[in-house]
Amino acid sequence: MIITSRPPPGPVLLALREGTQACHKSLEARLPFFSEGFDHDAYRRLIEAYYGFHAPLEALLATHQGNERNKAEALCRDLQALKLSAEQIDALPLCRDLPAITDEASALGVMYVLEGSTLGGQVLKRAMAQRLGIDADSGGGFLDVYGSATASHWRGFIERLDRRPLSPENQARAVAAAVATFTCFERWLEQRAVLLHPTEC
Repeated sequence: MIITSRPPPGPVLLALREGTQACHKSLEARLPFFSEGFDHDAYRRLIEAYYGFHAPLEALLATHQGNERNKAEALCRDLQALKLSAEQIDALPLCRDLPAITDEASALGVMYVLEGSTLGGQVLKRAMAQRLGIDADSGGGFLDVYGSATASHWRGFIERLDRRPLSPENQARAVAAAVATFTCFERWLEQRAVLLHPTEC
């Protein structure tokens, strides 16, 4: 039997992982998906807040990523499944404090956060099905937005990082954009009052 090992992460991916580790853990600890008392109403409010962040951010990313990686449409369908009307969805608050996307390097940093979240969505998909009975047809489509293509989409993004070696300056800009994405997202979710208080984590 031939055993093949995964190639080591490239310098850009490694820098993004290391540079966002602290803010990633900070946000993950405050997400309420596994908290006691998390119910359908709390889930709906969380998905509303996710939509309010993803929709405007994807508009900024439009020239850097294809529509096949957009997630706002899946969130919109989830909100419809959760009984929101089109008018109610259109009236949802949208985040205006977004990470700056000024070039390819900063776009890659933002995409790293958004694409990486699809991997965690696989765990959340199973948990929400078990805890709340929510699946792709009843409000959980965003959690499995790529379906069976999740792994291949992630590999495709990693290949994009590897194909575009960045100068130290641009690599630092990518990391800064990724950190800003986590920071803006956590601040937005906090404003929408859907996160756990730090003392509850």
